[in-house]
Amino acid sequence: MSSRGTSFDDLDRKIITALMANARSSFAEIGAAIGLSATAVKRRVDRLRETGVITGFTATVQPTALGWRTEAYVEVYCEGAAPPRRLAEVVRGHPEIAAAMTVTGGADALLHVRARDVEHFEDVLERIRAEPFIRKTISVMVLSHLLPDAPEAGATQAAPE
Repeated sequence: MSSRGTSFDDLDRKIITALMANARSSFAEIGAAIGLSATAVKRRVDRLRETGVITGFTATVQPTALGWRTEAYVEVYCEGAAPPRRLAEVVRGHPEIAAAMTVTGGADALLHVRARDVEHFEDVLERIRAEPFIRKTISVMVLSHLLPDAPEAGATQAAPE
């Protein structure tokens, strides 16, 4: 379902804010903070999930704890106009790609890559470059996270063996 056209009020915004701060908050805790019963909060959360406003709940984990010690952003440049659907097929085949998006500017796509180490990153990069429509890549290694609590700083899956 799509969240486009879905209306939500100030209480919904407060619920979403509370869940984004701590998805483990109980409906009772959220309700006490915003002046609703736990049942009313649950009904609203259910509606927000059904309409696609809330897309899921996840744990964010320190990447090094999961074996990801190297991180980079990779600009991807394609021959001609590579359709986003084809790019999506390629990135789904690489568990090391934590996020991928098409972008404006010179590059066609931007990939957020996590790897065990530099050697593993180089292997991932070579697999990406092996795609026939990839013309070139430009990589930028992450040295540190200036906003360590941001979702991008955490990992959602372990590094492959």
